[in-house]
Amino acid sequence: MSANGFAPLPPGPRMPRALQTAIWFGNAQWMLDQCAARFGETFTLRILNEGTWVVLSRPDDLKQVFTGDPSVFHAGEGNQILLPILGENSVLLLDDAGHLEQRKLLLPPFHGKRMERYAQLMAEIAAAEIDSWPRGEPYALRPRMQALTLEIILRAVFGLGEGERLERLRAELRRLLDIVTNPRMMLFPALLGPRRLARMKLFQRDVARVDGPIYEEIAERRREGHLDERDDILSLLLQARHEDGAPMTDVELRDELMTLLVAGHETTATALAWAIERLIRHPDKLGRLTQEVREGGTEYLDAVITETLRLRPVISLVARRLTQPVAIGGWELPAGVTVSPSIYLVHRRADIYPDPERFIPERFIDTPPGTYTWIPFGGGVRRCLGASFAQFEMRVVLAELVQRRQLAPARTESEQVKRRAITETPRRNTEVIIK
Repeated sequence: MSANGFAPLPPGPRMPRALQTAIWFGNAQWMLDQCAARFGETFTLRILNEGTWVVLSRPDDLKQVFTGDPSVFHAGEGNQILLPILGENSVLLLDDAGHLEQRKLLLPPFHGKRMERYAQLMAEIAAAEIDSWPRGEPYALRPRMQALTLEIILRAVFGLGEGERLERLRAELRRLLDIVTNPRMMLFPALLGPRRLARMKLFQRDVARVDGPIYEEIAERRREGHLDERDDILSLLLQARHEDGAPMTDVELRDELMTLLVAGHETTATALAWAIERLIRHPDKLGRLTQEVREGGTEYLDAVITETLRLRPVISLVARRLTQPVAIGGWELPAGVTVSPSIYLVHRRADIYPDPERFIPERFIDTPPGTYTWIPFGGGVRRCLGASFAQFEMRVVLAELVQRRQLAPARTESEQVKRRAITETPRRNTEVIIK
């Protein structure tokens, strides 16, 4: 016990840091379950090049973190694993005044009314994708959801129509994402740390192949002008101004565009894949959803999306690096420790969600999700900027799907969770039979 009566750190596994790291990157949710069963609601993990994590799952503790002083709870420091791809200026990696200013610049493109202008674009892309699927044979939908959401975010961000410029950007981005989401690639940030990985010449060359068409598009758009006549996000960011009146630099634009492209499609694709995986194994719920959508309703559709994000969150936790000591839940945590509200664990609390392992969209029909008990997009001032865009996109895509096709599972058993970089995806990629 310390002098003020607090224990130093919550209990946790005693195995070496390297072994904890290997288990974490192999099966994070299994590790969270095992630790919660053994150590309780709060426990400590030690991950290579990530320092010490204190994992939290009590709603009161989560509220303290999400409402706490952002200068004390540094989210940017907690997201450094993304640095090699997103760059120093990404809103996800900044803290304090830099984060607030960059966030203000990024807010206008995600305003509700502006976002709704993308509805027709989303529906057209979804319809074309769905109509291309083969019928009567096992077919993996998660890769197709990834292609679909990538197309939507590319068109929304850059405003490009079909052509050589879009095709080159699409191809290079897919190539880079295939590299960085390969499970073996996760060894590099774990062993080297994100900053050393970012300095590796081989990795820099891979990233530069995507940067080339992005910088070319920025330059082309600056030359074209008439930015106020366009709705795409790049044109809006080119018109944005810092508090001193200066426009965003090309490097700033590149880092934020890469953030939107990477974070804005992989996560939504995974959430859509899980929604379909759960629905096809609950034909009564799929039938109710189909009927409601065909009648023009959205209540059950929204409940399906909310329940999917509860039961199958795309990431398992969020991270905040402490810049000074903080007492949370009876523990005095020192500066330098990372507090990690666990999305996965709080979403499975039986005292909040009866039968937490079951897929029950009806639980959200008359009960809206809680601010500190439903956190698939994080919380507080660091809540995901694209949360509304992602949910809107899921709504459009699922509506198109259930109106156009009937789906059945290729196998009777539910798909287990598979780790894909930092996201949790269906192990068999949502394998279906399309009728």
